[in-house]
Amino acid sequence: MVISKVLITGSSDGLGLAAGKRLLAAGHEVALHARNENRAKDAQAAAPTAAAVVIGDVASIAETRAVAEQANRLGPFDAVIHNVGVGDRERRIETADGLEHTFAINVLAPYLLTALIKPPRRLVYLSSGMHQGGNPDFDDLQWKRRRWSGMQAYSDSKLFDAALAFAIARRWPWALSNAVDPGWVPTKMGGRGAPDNLDEGSETQAWLAVSDEPAARTTGGYWYHKRRRQSHPAAHDETVQEALLAACEELSGTAFPDSM
Repeated sequence: MVISKVLITGSSDGLGLAAGKRLLAAGHEVALHARNENRAKDAQAAAPTAAAVVIGDVASIAETRAVAEQANRLGPFDAVIHNVGVGDRERRIETADGLEHTFAINVLAPYLLTALIKPPRRLVYLSSGMHQGGNPDFDDLQWKRRRWSGMQAYSDSKLFDAALAFAIARRWPWALSNAVDPGWVPTKMGGRGAPDNLDEGSETQAWLAVSDEPAARTTGGYWYHKRRRQSHPAAHDETVQEALLAACEELSGTAFPDSM
């Protein structure tokens, strides 16, 4: 077996930690990520064989940059799993950068980390079945005019995550970039009553990050439990993808690199 070096964002608990434990148990080298020092201690205690924990609140552009700097000092990585996110029951909060925080955490952070971390050969982005209800509305990304809906903001963000994965698959043909629906699993985000299995929910992203199976060595796919599924048509729309990259570049002040 080839040992892979994998970074997982948002991995102090939930799906990210479960994926990390799965990869560690299989003998891979894993770096976790936590929002702050206390969460980092929890992550290290839960997964003591993890190589490192990078720290930073990705609601902040400055702290997201710091996470990327820490990752680059530890890297290069063979794969990055962009797992970090908030759910659909959030109220509208503006970050220190003046951004709506669901978009900042779920969309802008994965974009910025992808742009700043030395590119791996595999990238995995956590989407959701709720992305099917997403609306690629670039006129009011920050929800300044629309009546707030946490569910819609979440659905939109997960559509954008899929679009980001597919944009990278198109722009970086040397990399494998995929989106994953982990299912509705019983995490803090999903709630105790969630019907899907947490262990199965972490399997596909870990598989896409390291497996040599032919199916796992494909790109531009939307996956659920190791099977390809149809995604929202907008996620594959190059106009939507380019508008998303342009919006993220403007908001973050960081252009997306076209090549290695």
